[in-house]
Amino acid sequence: MTTSSIIGVLLLAALAFTGLSPQFGGKPTKVEKQAYAKSGHYQDGEFKNLVPTVELTGGSTLEVLWKFLFKKPPNTTPSGPLPMQLLDSLTITRKTPDLVRVTWFGHSASLVELAGQNILLDPMLSIDLGPSAWLTPPRYNPTLPITPEQLPPIAAVLISHDHYDHLDYETIRRIKGKVAHFYVPLGIGPHLRKWGVAPERITEMNWSDSASLPGLTVVCTPSRHFSGRGLTNRNSTLWSSWVLKSTTKRVFYSGDGGYGPHFKTIGATHGPFDLALIKCGQYDPQWAQIHMMPEQSVQAALDVRARVMLPVHWAAFTEANHAWNDPIERATAAAMHQHLALATPRLGEPVTLGGGPLPSTPWWR
Repeated sequence: MTTSSIIGVLLLAALAFTGLSPQFGGKPTKVEKQAYAKSGHYQDGEFKNLVPTVELTGGSTLEVLWKFLFKKPPNTTPSGPLPMQLLDSLTITRKTPDLVRVTWFGHSASLVELAGQNILLDPMLSIDLGPSAWLTPPRYNPTLPITPEQLPPIAAVLISHDHYDHLDYETIRRIKGKVAHFYVPLGIGPHLRKWGVAPERITEMNWSDSASLPGLTVVCTPSRHFSGRGLTNRNSTLWSSWVLKSTTKRVFYSGDGGYGPHFKTIGATHGPFDLALIKCGQYDPQWAQIHMMPEQSVQAALDVRARVMLPVHWAAFTEANHAWNDPIERATAAAMHQHLALATPRLGEPVTLGGGPLPSTPWWR
C-alpha cells in the first residue's frame, strides 16, 4: 500500500472508532447548542474562558508529543505501587451532619462528606485511561482504594469537565445506579445520557448556577481550561470548578486548569473555605495557561481563602514531563513558605477537619 493509502485507512479506522465507541460520549442537539449560545461563554460553536487563553504557550503539538515520548526526565513514574488504604462502603462514610471529611482516591477522584451528604468529585475509578489503553499512560497502582461497586449511596456526582481523566465512561456505567443526581457543566449531559443516565437525574449548569440539596448548596464556578473527547468536539462542553456550602462549612474543588483571576473572585464571593481541593500536577511551561505549576496551586488556595489545601490531580498517571512526585514536593515547600495548612493523605486515607492533626507524612519519599 502507498503511504497515502495507509494514512487514509488509519483515518477511516479512527473515525469509525470514534463513531462507534461509547467512550466518546454523546452530541448535543441543535436546541441545546442554541441554549449554550445564551450562556455568555459560547461563541462560534466553542466554549470560551473568562480571559484570553491559549493551549500552547510555546512550540507545537508535535514538539510537545516528541518531548513527552522521547525526552522524559528521570523518575516520571514511581518505582512501585503507591501506598494506599483499602476502603469499603462500611468504612468510608458516616452520616454525621457536622462532619467534613474528604477521601481522595488518586488523581482528582474524591468523596466529600458534608452536611450528611456524600458528594463524589470527578470519579475516575478505572485502571485504564480513555478508550484505548495502549495509547494512554498506565495507572501507577493496579488497584484503587475502593471499587465503584463498594462506594456508598451518592447524593451527587460533580464533574469538572469531559477529559478522560475526570469523566470516565466505565466508572459512570458502574455507579449510575447508586447516584441520586449528576451536576455537570453545560454540554456534558449528552455524554451521560448516551451512557444510560436518566435525563431527569442530570442538571447541566453554567458558571454561577447553583443547586440545592438537603442542607447543602452546590455552585458551578469558573475554571481556565478546555474540553473535548474526540477529534471533532474541541471545547464543545464547558469546564468548571465547584463550591459546596452547608450552613457552617464550605469546600472548594478547583477542577482542572490554569491560574487566573477567577480564584480571587470565587474567594471573595463564596469564601472563606474550610478546605480546598486544588489541582496540583500534570503541568509544563508550554501549557502555562491551562495547567498550574505547584506554586500557583498554593496561590490559588490562598486566593479562594482556604484554611486547608488538599493537592489533587497527581499520584495516578504520568501525563506531563515532570517527576511523578514533583507536584507534592513543590506544593509542600510553597505551602510552608506561605504558612498554608496542607493535607497530604495516602490514597484512600480520609482527611477529617477538626478530627485531630491533618495527614502530613511525606509518604511519597
